[in-house]
Amino acid sequence: MHDSTLQQFIEKEFPFHVHLGVRADYLGRDAVRLYIPFAPQLIGHTGRPMIHGGVIASLVDICGGFAVWAHCKPEDHVATITLSVDYLRPANPADLYAEARIRLLGNKVGNAHVMVWTADNKDVNVAEGRGVYNIRRG
Repeated sequence: MHDSTLQQFIEKEFPFHVHLGVRADYLGRDAVRLYIPFAPQLIGHTGRPMIHGGVIASLVDICGGFAVWAHCKPEDHVATITLSVDYLRPANPADLYAEARIRLLGNKVGNAHVMVWTADNKDVNVAEGRGVYNIRRG
């Protein structure tokens, strides 16, 4: 799948991605970087303006899965086996970015490492995650 097709696939073909507003920032074989534009509905609690942990975990999973999928054929299917997220600090109300890199890629399983930050502080990670993904060929 080339970049423009993969971008449309990520942004338009998954209702949950559309709901979150997921956008592709960089799509390569070396890494995949996605972001969710900030919206007030992403805040976890009105008394503490920070992005909900579930939004962060979702972005980690989506980004890691597509880092694996970038190495697959369009007819292949990728599904999450396990997902781990370490929340390092609160995520400010700003666009939320994640970048995933492949750590291991086999014929049936891929492993991705994901770093997460907000647009207002690109040098500080708010979370990191690891995902293991099943690859079903064809």
